[in-house]
Amino acid sequence: MIDIKFLRENPEAVKENIKKKFQEHKLELVDKVIELDAQSRAAKQQADELRSNRNKVSKQIGALMAQGKKEEGMALKEEVTKQAEQLAELEEKEAKLSAEVTEIMMQIPNIIDPSVPIGKDDTQNVEIERFGEPAVPDFEIPYHTDIMEKLSGIDLDSARKVAGNGFYYLMGDIARLHSAVISYARDFMIDRGFTYCVPPFMIRSNVVTGVMSFAEMDSMMYKIEGEDLYLIGTSEHSMIGKFIDTINKEENLPYTLTSYSPCFRKEKGAHGIEERGVYRIHQFEKQEMIVVCKPEESKMWFDRLWQNTVDLFRSLDIPVRTLECCSGDLADLKVRSLDVEAWSPRQKKYFEVGSCSNLGDAQARRLKIRVLGEGGKKYFAHTLNNTVVAPPRMLIAFLENNLNADGSVRIPEALRPYMGGKDIIK
Repeated sequence: MIDIKFLRENPEAVKENIKKKFQEHKLELVDKVIELDAQSRAAKQQADELRSNRNKVSKQIGALMAQGKKEEGMALKEEVTKQAEQLAELEEKEAKLSAEVTEIMMQIPNIIDPSVPIGKDDTQNVEIERFGEPAVPDFEIPYHTDIMEKLSGIDLDSARKVAGNGFYYLMGDIARLHSAVISYARDFMIDRGFTYCVPPFMIRSNVVTGVMSFAEMDSMMYKIEGEDLYLIGTSEHSMIGKFIDTINKEENLPYTLTSYSPCFRKEKGAHGIEERGVYRIHQFEKQEMIVVCKPEESKMWFDRLWQNTVDLFRSLDIPVRTLECCSGDLADLKVRSLDVEAWSPRQKKYFEVGSCSNLGDAQARRLKIRVLGEGGKKYFAHTLNNTVVAPPRMLIAFLENNLNADGSVRIPEALRPYMGGKDIIK
């Protein structure tokens, strides 16, 4: 959510930003919110004047009563009673208008960074850099679930009977590999100075609307029936929520946290063959990283976060590339986003395995995450998040890039301590 003061003073800049995101249907919201905001401030001003007048008159009543001028005092009391009724109406009007302003402001997209390429959707994202040499072996690489099944590592049929499509049982060495990747990613981030955290796996609605747009919430989140609780789609949600309604000392920033959690997503819509298996599922586990920092440091942290993911994948011998997300592919709260994609030797192309996002002060403004700076000045923090690793999808890249011709899978040296010393899965 952008600053209402900025919108008030720069309506054309906000409209131009909306156009860059190809959301022309939201242009009318800018004028609407300016009008409602003016009405809200006018109601507040009237209410403030009435409160001030009430205080003055109350003092006059006290003085008149002390002087024995009861009739004059009672006349003023009647005036105060009438003003009290008017004040109640104004306060109700102000609260209603303020709520309408907030609801509309939450639909207006954040101001994107000047470096973001302009494009309508993810087909216009821009490749930035490649890390590692993408290779295609001289033998055929099976579909990822076929690799797992040959290693007795997955049972999709039983999962369908138990939970439906979009679920799986991981078994044996594949299940162990899954856990090994999570543990390795945890220690990888701790070694880089991040504090490890296991957060709540459910959050309340005020946290949900603080970390994402209404459209994202509807398409992603599972709600607990009869309770004000949602299953998290990523631990970033509860990790940022940890700081809700806080005033943080500037000298304590940045907060750098890495978190483990299961994640739950609706994943609406039909998907192609490459997004089946364990690529796009309703339940998975993930290691995440978040940063809460001063505004002037968020660009630096953005680059450090995506580099962490690149370095982790390269340590496991997986070639990756980075893509700058174009304006139309950015969620409304994001200032900038960069995807990390892993090489798929089977498909002979890259596919997404992580996404790094800078949200500026949008989440902090919604959740009231403030910083106490020099001279007692308060301002909103900046928040960032990035995927360290999400094993189901990451396992696809891992298996394809470490598969041998005989169907066995090589274990890179960095992961062997987490696999009981094994250097191969047969």
